[in-house]
Amino acid sequence: MDAPDPTSPLEQALHAARALVLADLVAGAVAEADVVSLVEDSVVHRRWWVEQWPEGVEFVAGLVAQDVQDALLERYGRWPLCPACGSGDPHALDVEPELGADPHWVCGKAGVVVAAVGSLGTVPR
Repeated sequence: MDAPDPTSPLEQALHAARALVLADLVAGAVAEADVVSLVEDSVVHRRWWVEQWPEGVEFVAGLVAQDVQDALLERYGRWPLCPACGSGDPHALDVEPELGADPHWVCGKAGVVVAAVGSLGTVPR
């Protein structure tokens, strides 16, 4: 099998998605090796997905974020926790749009946009 072309729009989108999600994991201090492996697993899966549906390339960042969030929920618990709500039960942020460009972390309880995917490190805690 030939190596992917690193200059292709698909590979650029996958590298960007990886970087954005890793930045959010680092911001939440959860970027351990096993968690980074979850990102890599998602990138492999999404590469195949976009090869099947090339028009979905602009949705990759949000999908990788959702994949990692789902995998973390199964193994460790909710991530990322909402910094917008100061009281009540801790809850995770959601990625919106679920299938769209320009994904953001959103608090479903308060109905507020918290940060763009990849920008959780800029949010005051």
